[in-house]
Amino acid sequence: MSDQSRVDRRPGRTLLFGSVTHVWNDLFFALMIPLLPLMRDDPELGLSYTEVGLLRTGFGTASAVLQIPAAFLAERWGEFWLLIGGNIWVAMGFLAMAAMATFGPLFAATILGGLGGAAQHPLATSMVSRAYDDSGHSTAVGTVNFAGDVGKLLAPLLALAMAVDLGWRAMMRLVGAAGIAFMVLSGLMHGSFGSERPARARADSHVDSVPEAGLRTGGMMSLGAIGFMDAATRTAALTFVPFVLADRGAGTREVFALLTLLLAGGAAGKYACGWLADRYGSISLIWWTKGATALLLLATLAAPKLAAAPLMLVLGFGLNGTSSVLYAAVASFAPKGRRARTYGYYYTVTESASIAPFVYGRLADITSLRATMGVMAFATALILPASLLIRRHLAADTTPESSGN
Repeated sequence: MSDQSRVDRRPGRTLLFGSVTHVWNDLFFALMIPLLPLMRDDPELGLSYTEVGLLRTGFGTASAVLQIPAAFLAERWGEFWLLIGGNIWVAMGFLAMAAMATFGPLFAATILGGLGGAAQHPLATSMVSRAYDDSGHSTAVGTVNFAGDVGKLLAPLLALAMAVDLGWRAMMRLVGAAGIAFMVLSGLMHGSFGSERPARARADSHVDSVPEAGLRTGGMMSLGAIGFMDAATRTAALTFVPFVLADRGAGTREVFALLTLLLAGGAAGKYACGWLADRYGSISLIWWTKGATALLLLATLAAPKLAAAPLMLVLGFGLNGTSSVLYAAVASFAPKGRRARTYGYYYTVTESASIAPFVYGRLADITSLRATMGVMAFATALILPASLLIRRHLAADTTPESSGN
Protein backbone atom coordinates (compact mmCIF):
# COMPACT_ATOMS: atom_id res chain seq x y z
CA MET A 1 0.00 0.00 0.00
CA SER A 2 1.40 3.41 -0.92
CA ASP A 3 2.06 6.09 1.65
CA GLN A 4 -0.45 8.30 -0.14
CA SER A 5 -3.21 5.72 0.28
CA ARG A 6 -2.39 5.16 3.92
CA VAL A 7 -2.75 8.84 4.76
CA ASP A 8 -5.85 9.52 2.71
CA ARG A 9 -7.70 6.81 4.65
CA ARG A 10 -6.94 8.62 7.92
CA PRO A 11 -7.68 12.29 7.21
CA GLY A 12 -9.51 12.66 10.52
CA ARG A 13 -6.40 11.78 12.52
CA THR A 14 -4.31 14.16 10.45
CA LEU A 15 -6.84 16.91 11.11
CA LEU A 16 -6.89 16.07 14.83
CA PHE A 17 -3.12 16.20 15.16
CA GLY A 18 -2.80 19.46 13.20
CA SER A 19 -5.62 20.99 15.23
CA VAL A 20 -4.26 19.97 18.66
CA THR A 21 -0.79 21.31 17.95
CA HIS A 22 -2.42 24.49 16.64
CA VAL A 23 -4.33 24.91 19.90
CA TRP A 24 -1.07 24.83 21.86
CA ASN A 25 0.87 27.02 19.43
CA ASP A 26 -1.74 29.77 19.36
CA LEU A 27 -2.16 29.55 23.14
CA PHE A 28 1.55 30.33 23.48
CA PHE A 29 1.42 33.28 21.12
CA ALA A 30 -1.94 34.64 22.33
CA LEU A 31 -1.11 34.44 26.04
CA MET A 32 1.17 37.45 25.72
CA ILE A 33 -1.85 39.59 24.74
CA PRO A 34 -3.61 39.53 28.15
CA LEU A 35 -0.26 39.48 29.96
CA LEU A 36 1.00 42.67 28.29
CA PRO A 37 -1.00 45.03 30.57
CA LEU A 38 0.40 43.17 33.59
CA MET A 39 3.91 43.37 32.14
CA ARG A 40 3.49 47.09 31.47
CA ASP A 41 2.50 47.62 35.12
CA ASP A 42 5.48 45.59 36.36
CA PRO A 43 7.76 48.11 38.15
CA GLU A 44 10.84 46.10 37.13
CA LEU A 45 10.04 46.60 33.44
CA GLY A 46 8.28 49.99 33.22
CA LEU A 47 7.23 49.48 29.60
CA SER A 48 6.13 52.20 27.18
CA TYR A 49 3.60 51.55 24.39
CA THR A 50 6.54 51.29 22.00
CA GLU A 51 8.15 48.57 24.12
CA VAL A 52 4.80 46.80 24.45
CA GLY A 53 4.55 46.80 20.67
CA LEU A 54 8.16 45.61 20.35
CA LEU A 55 7.50 42.55 22.53
CA ARG A 56 4.45 41.60 20.48
CA THR A 57 6.26 42.34 17.23
CA GLY A 58 9.38 40.42 18.23
CA PHE A 59 7.44 37.33 19.22
CA GLY A 60 5.30 37.25 16.08
CA THR A 61 7.97 38.28 13.58
CA ALA A 62 10.45 35.73 14.89
CA SER A 63 7.93 32.98 14.16
CA ALA A 64 8.06 33.90 10.48
CA VAL A 65 11.85 33.72 10.08
CA LEU A 66 12.26 29.95 9.73
CA GLN A 67 8.95 29.08 8.08
CA ILE A 68 10.30 28.55 4.58
CA PRO A 69 13.25 26.38 5.75
CA ALA A 70 10.82 24.40 7.91
CA ALA A 71 8.56 23.87 4.90
CA PHE A 72 11.42 22.49 2.78
CA LEU A 73 12.45 20.17 5.60
CA ALA A 74 8.86 18.95 5.88
CA GLU A 75 8.76 18.07 2.18
CA ARG A 76 11.66 15.70 2.79
CA TRP A 77 10.95 14.32 6.28
CA GLY A 78 7.26 14.98 6.96
CA GLU A 79 5.62 17.37 9.37
CA PHE A 80 5.09 15.40 12.59
CA TRP A 81 8.39 15.87 14.44
CA LEU A 82 8.84 19.42 13.21
CA LEU A 83 5.46 20.35 14.69
CA ILE A 84 6.29 18.66 18.00
CA GLY A 85 9.76 20.18 18.20
CA GLY A 86 8.59 23.67 17.27
CA ASN A 87 6.05 23.77 20.06
CA ILE A 88 8.60 22.53 22.60
CA TRP A 89 10.93 25.31 21.45
CA VAL A 90 8.28 27.99 22.05
CA ALA A 91 7.43 26.49 25.46
CA MET A 92 11.10 26.67 26.46
CA GLY A 93 11.09 30.30 25.30
CA PHE A 94 8.25 30.96 27.76
CA LEU A 95 10.38 29.61 30.61
CA ALA A 96 13.24 31.89 29.56
CA MET A 97 11.00 34.96 29.26
CA ALA A 98 9.63 34.42 32.75
CA ALA A 99 13.18 34.54 34.15
CA MET A 100 14.13 37.94 32.70
CA ALA A 101 14.06 41.00 34.96
CA THR A 102 14.63 43.85 32.47
CA PHE A 103 13.35 44.76 29.03
CA GLY A 104 16.51 43.98 27.02
CA PRO A 105 16.96 40.34 28.08
CA LEU A 106 13.17 39.86 27.98
CA PHE A 107 13.05 41.08 24.39
CA ALA A 108 15.92 38.76 23.41
CA ALA A 109 14.20 35.76 25.04
CA THR A 110 10.96 36.72 23.29
CA ILE A 111 12.63 36.65 19.87
CA LEU A 112 14.43 33.37 20.53
CA GLY A 113 11.25 31.72 21.79
CA GLY A 114 9.23 33.00 18.85
CA LEU A 115 11.54 31.27 16.36
CA GLY A 116 10.05 27.93 17.36
CA GLY A 117 6.65 28.95 16.04
CA ALA A 118 7.88 28.73 12.45
CA ALA A 119 6.75 25.14 11.94
CA GLN A 120 3.13 25.24 13.05
CA HIS A 121 1.10 27.21 10.54
CA PRO A 122 2.54 26.25 7.14
CA LEU A 123 3.11 22.60 8.04
CA ALA A 124 -0.21 21.89 9.76
CA THR A 125 -2.19 23.69 7.05
CA SER A 126 -0.28 21.95 4.26
CA MET A 127 -0.73 18.56 5.92
CA VAL A 128 -4.48 19.01 6.39
CA SER A 129 -5.05 20.51 2.93
CA ARG A 130 -3.44 17.45 1.32
CA ALA A 131 -5.44 15.02 3.43
CA TYR A 132 -8.71 16.66 2.34
CA ASP A 133 -7.75 17.66 -1.19
CA ASP A 134 -10.49 15.55 -2.79
CA SER A 135 -13.40 17.04 -0.83
CA GLY A 136 -14.14 19.46 1.99
CA HIS A 137 -10.85 21.27 1.50
CA SER A 138 -11.86 24.74 2.71
CA THR A 139 -13.88 23.34 5.60
CA ALA A 140 -10.92 21.26 6.79
CA VAL A 141 -8.52 24.20 6.52
CA GLY A 142 -11.07 26.36 8.32
CA THR A 143 -11.31 23.73 11.06
CA VAL A 144 -7.56 23.60 11.73
CA ASN A 145 -7.54 27.39 11.58
CA PHE A 146 -10.43 27.48 14.06
CA ALA A 147 -8.50 25.16 16.39
CA GLY A 148 -5.84 27.82 16.76
CA ASP A 149 -8.50 30.21 17.98
CA VAL A 150 -9.45 27.71 20.67
CA GLY A 151 -5.91 28.24 21.94
CA LYS A 152 -6.34 32.00 21.61
CA LEU A 153 -9.60 31.77 23.55
CA LEU A 154 -7.94 29.81 26.35
CA ALA A 155 -5.30 32.53 26.80
CA PRO A 156 -7.50 35.22 28.40
CA LEU A 157 -9.46 32.57 30.32
CA LEU A 158 -6.25 31.31 31.90
CA ALA A 159 -5.14 34.87 32.55
CA LEU A 160 -8.50 35.68 34.14
CA ALA A 161 -8.36 32.57 36.32
CA MET A 162 -4.71 32.73 37.40
CA ALA A 163 -2.54 35.55 36.07
CA VAL A 164 -4.06 38.34 38.14
CA ASP A 165 -3.28 36.43 41.35
CA LEU A 166 -0.10 34.59 40.30
CA GLY A 167 1.52 37.28 38.13
CA TRP A 168 2.70 37.11 34.55
CA ARG A 169 5.95 35.29 35.29
CA ALA A 170 4.29 32.38 37.12
CA MET A 171 1.69 32.16 34.34
CA MET A 172 4.39 31.80 31.68
CA ARG A 173 6.25 29.15 33.70
CA LEU A 174 3.09 27.12 34.19
CA VAL A 175 2.00 27.17 30.54
CA GLY A 176 5.55 26.55 29.28
CA ALA A 177 6.03 23.48 31.48
CA ALA A 178 2.58 22.10 30.59
CA GLY A 179 3.27 22.59 26.88
CA ILE A 180 6.55 20.67 27.02
CA ALA A 181 4.89 17.79 28.87
CA PHE A 182 2.03 17.58 26.36
CA MET A 183 4.31 17.63 23.32
CA VAL A 184 6.51 14.87 24.78
CA LEU A 185 3.37 12.78 25.36
CA SER A 186 2.22 13.44 21.77
CA GLY A 187 5.61 12.31 20.48
CA LEU A 188 5.21 9.02 22.32
CA MET A 189 1.88 8.54 20.49
CA HIS A 190 3.47 9.01 17.07
CA GLY A 191 2.11 5.74 15.69
CA SER A 192 -1.50 6.78 16.31
CA PHE A 193 -1.39 9.56 13.70
CA GLY A 194 -1.40 9.29 9.93
CA SER A 195 0.25 12.65 9.62
CA GLU A 196 3.88 12.11 8.70
CA ARG A 197 4.31 11.81 4.98
CA PRO A 198 7.21 13.16 2.90
CA ALA A 199 5.68 15.42 0.28
CA ARG A 200 8.71 15.50 -2.03
CA ALA A 201 8.04 11.96 -3.20
CA ARG A 202 4.62 13.01 -4.45
CA ALA A 203 5.52 16.30 -6.05
CA ASP A 204 5.73 15.16 -9.64
CA SER A 205 2.39 13.37 -9.70
CA HIS A 206 0.38 16.50 -8.88
CA VAL A 207 2.07 19.29 -10.77
CA ASP A 208 -0.82 19.45 -13.23
CA SER A 209 -3.50 19.89 -10.58
CA VAL A 210 -3.19 23.71 -10.61
CA PRO A 211 -2.93 26.36 -13.34
CA GLU A 212 0.31 27.28 -15.05
CA ALA A 213 3.23 28.58 -12.98
CA GLY A 214 2.82 32.20 -14.09
CA LEU A 215 -0.75 32.39 -12.85
CA ARG A 216 0.20 30.74 -9.55
CA THR A 217 2.95 33.27 -8.98
CA GLY A 218 0.73 36.23 -9.77
CA GLY A 219 -2.04 34.92 -7.56
CA MET A 220 0.31 34.22 -4.67
CA MET A 221 1.89 37.67 -4.82
CA SER A 222 -1.52 39.33 -4.63
CA LEU A 223 -2.73 36.94 -1.96
CA GLY A 224 0.40 37.51 0.12
CA ALA A 225 -0.05 41.29 -0.01
CA ILE A 226 -3.67 41.03 1.13
CA GLY A 227 -2.72 38.51 3.81
CA PHE A 228 -0.07 40.92 5.10
CA MET A 229 -2.61 43.73 5.42
CA ASP A 230 -5.12 41.44 7.12
CA ALA A 231 -2.53 40.11 9.59
CA ALA A 232 -1.30 43.65 10.36
CA THR A 233 -4.79 44.67 11.42
CA ARG A 234 -5.31 41.48 13.43
CA THR A 235 -2.05 41.62 15.41
CA ALA A 236 -2.29 45.35 16.09
CA ALA A 237 -5.95 45.25 17.13
CA LEU A 238 -5.44 42.32 19.49
CA THR A 239 -2.51 44.15 21.05
CA PHE A 240 -4.15 47.54 21.61
CA VAL A 241 -7.90 46.94 21.99
CA PRO A 242 -7.31 45.81 25.62
CA PHE A 243 -5.60 49.16 26.28
CA VAL A 244 -8.55 50.99 24.70
CA LEU A 245 -10.93 49.10 26.98
CA ALA A 246 -8.79 49.93 30.01
CA ASP A 247 -8.65 53.61 29.04
CA ARG A 248 -12.45 53.62 28.89
CA GLY A 249 -12.71 52.45 32.50
CA ALA A 250 -12.66 48.65 32.33
CA GLY A 251 -10.84 46.91 35.19
CA THR A 252 -8.22 44.22 34.64
CA ARG A 253 -10.62 41.29 35.07
CA GLU A 254 -13.22 43.01 32.90
CA VAL A 255 -10.62 43.55 30.18
CA PHE A 256 -9.72 39.84 30.30
CA ALA A 257 -13.40 38.88 30.06
CA LEU A 258 -13.99 41.18 27.09
CA LEU A 259 -10.83 39.90 25.43
CA THR A 260 -12.21 36.38 25.85
CA LEU A 261 -15.34 37.46 23.96
CA LEU A 262 -13.20 39.09 21.26
CA LEU A 263 -11.29 35.86 20.72
CA ALA A 264 -14.45 33.75 20.92
CA GLY A 265 -15.89 35.83 18.09
CA GLY A 266 -12.64 35.30 16.21
CA ALA A 267 -12.85 31.54 16.62
CA ALA A 268 -16.42 31.54 15.33
CA GLY A 269 -15.39 33.73 12.41
CA LYS A 270 -12.52 31.47 11.38
CA TYR A 271 -14.69 28.34 11.40
CA ALA A 272 -17.75 29.93 9.79
CA CYS A 273 -15.78 31.65 7.04
CA GLY A 274 -13.98 28.41 6.20
CA TRP A 275 -17.35 26.72 5.80
CA LEU A 276 -18.80 29.61 3.81
CA ALA A 277 -15.79 29.68 1.47
CA ASP A 278 -16.75 26.21 0.23
CA ARG A 279 -20.16 27.57 -0.76
CA TYR A 280 -19.84 31.26 -1.62
CA GLY A 281 -17.31 33.59 -3.18
CA SER A 282 -14.12 34.56 -1.37
CA ILE A 283 -14.20 38.23 -2.39
CA SER A 284 -17.64 38.92 -0.91
CA LEU A 285 -16.57 37.37 2.39
CA ILE A 286 -13.45 39.53 2.50
CA TRP A 287 -15.53 42.65 1.91
CA TRP A 288 -18.08 41.78 4.60
CA THR A 289 -15.54 40.79 7.27
CA LYS A 290 -12.98 43.53 6.73
CA GLY A 291 -15.55 46.25 6.06
CA ALA A 292 -17.23 45.42 9.37
CA THR A 293 -13.85 45.32 11.13
CA ALA A 294 -12.92 48.83 10.00
CA LEU A 295 -16.19 50.24 11.32
CA LEU A 296 -16.08 48.31 14.58
CA LEU A 297 -12.52 49.42 15.38
CA LEU A 298 -13.87 52.97 15.39
CA ALA A 299 -16.85 51.87 17.47
CA THR A 300 -14.55 50.70 20.29
CA LEU A 301 -13.73 54.36 20.90
CA ALA A 302 -17.32 55.54 21.34
CA ALA A 303 -19.71 52.64 22.00
CA PRO A 304 -21.50 52.68 25.37
CA LYS A 305 -20.23 50.30 28.04
CA LEU A 306 -23.32 48.08 27.76
CA ALA A 307 -22.46 47.42 24.11
CA ALA A 308 -18.89 46.30 24.85
CA ALA A 309 -19.65 42.56 25.06
CA PRO A 310 -21.56 42.19 21.75
CA LEU A 311 -19.14 44.61 20.11
CA MET A 312 -16.18 42.39 21.03
CA LEU A 313 -17.92 39.29 19.66
CA VAL A 314 -18.73 40.86 16.29
CA LEU A 315 -15.35 42.60 16.03
CA GLY A 316 -13.61 39.28 16.64
CA PHE A 317 -15.68 37.58 13.92
CA GLY A 318 -14.64 40.12 11.31
CA LEU A 319 -11.09 40.49 12.59
CA ASN A 320 -10.21 36.78 12.31
CA GLY A 321 -12.70 35.35 9.84
CA THR A 322 -10.96 36.65 6.73
CA SER A 323 -7.87 34.57 7.40
CA SER A 324 -9.66 31.25 6.77
CA VAL A 325 -10.73 32.47 3.33
CA LEU A 326 -7.18 33.51 2.48
CA TYR A 327 -5.55 30.34 3.87
CA ALA A 328 -7.84 28.10 1.81
CA ALA A 329 -7.11 30.15 -1.32
CA VAL A 330 -3.38 29.38 -1.04
CA ALA A 331 -3.95 25.76 -2.11
CA SER A 332 -5.49 27.00 -5.36
CA PHE A 333 -2.05 28.17 -6.50
CA ALA A 334 0.14 25.22 -5.48
CA PRO A 335 0.46 21.52 -6.41
CA LYS A 336 0.05 19.08 -3.55
CA GLY A 337 3.69 18.08 -3.38
CA ARG A 338 4.91 21.68 -3.06
CA ARG A 339 2.13 22.94 -0.84
CA ALA A 340 4.25 23.04 2.32
CA ARG A 341 6.71 25.50 0.76
CA THR A 342 3.84 27.59 -0.65
CA TYR A 343 2.24 27.85 2.77
CA GLY A 344 5.70 28.58 4.16
CA TYR A 345 5.98 31.53 1.79
CA TYR A 346 2.48 32.76 2.59
CA TYR A 347 2.83 32.55 6.36
CA THR A 348 6.26 34.17 6.24
CA VAL A 349 4.78 37.14 4.39
CA THR A 350 1.72 37.44 6.62
CA GLU A 351 3.50 36.91 9.92
CA SER A 352 6.05 39.54 9.03
CA ALA A 353 3.05 41.82 9.58
CA SER A 354 3.86 41.38 13.28
CA ILE A 355 5.82 44.60 12.79
CA ALA A 356 2.43 46.35 13.01
CA PRO A 357 2.16 46.44 16.84
CA PHE A 358 5.52 48.22 17.03
CA VAL A 359 4.49 50.74 14.37
CA TYR A 360 1.12 51.40 15.98
CA GLY A 361 2.68 51.46 19.46
CA ARG A 362 5.16 54.11 18.35
CA LEU A 363 2.31 56.09 16.78
CA ALA A 364 0.34 55.86 20.06
CA ASP A 365 3.29 57.23 22.04
CA ILE A 366 3.69 60.12 19.57
CA THR A 367 -0.01 60.98 19.13
CA SER A 368 -2.65 59.13 21.16
CA LEU A 369 -4.27 55.73 21.40
CA ARG A 370 -7.51 57.11 19.90
CA ALA A 371 -5.75 58.55 16.87
CA THR A 372 -3.89 55.26 16.41
CA MET A 373 -7.17 53.30 16.32
CA GLY A 374 -8.45 55.67 13.64
CA VAL A 375 -5.37 55.02 11.49
CA MET A 376 -5.80 51.29 12.07
CA ALA A 377 -9.42 51.44 10.86
CA PHE A 378 -8.38 53.31 7.70
CA ALA A 379 -5.62 50.80 6.94
CA THR A 380 -8.14 47.98 7.37
CA ALA A 381 -10.52 49.59 4.88
CA LEU A 382 -7.74 49.52 2.25
CA ILE A 383 -8.02 45.72 2.19
CA LEU A 384 -11.35 46.03 0.38
CA PRO A 385 -10.08 47.46 -2.94
CA ALA A 386 -6.87 45.44 -2.60
CA SER A 387 -8.87 42.19 -2.50
CA LEU A 388 -10.02 42.80 -6.05
CA LEU A 389 -6.45 41.97 -7.16
CA ILE A 390 -7.10 38.27 -6.59
CA ARG A 391 -10.55 38.15 -8.20
CA ARG A 392 -9.31 37.20 -11.67
CA HIS A 393 -6.90 34.61 -10.30
CA LEU A 394 -9.61 32.87 -8.29
CA ALA A 395 -11.99 33.08 -11.21
CA ALA A 396 -9.45 31.51 -13.58
CA ASP A 397 -8.45 28.77 -11.15
CA THR A 398 -10.26 25.52 -10.48
CA THR A 399 -11.37 24.58 -6.99
CA PRO A 400 -9.58 21.80 -5.12
CA GLU A 401 -12.66 19.62 -5.51
CA SER A 402 -12.67 19.93 -9.28
CA SER A 403 -8.92 19.84 -9.80
CA GLY A 404 -7.37 16.86 -11.47
CA ASN A 405 -5.60 14.38 -9.22
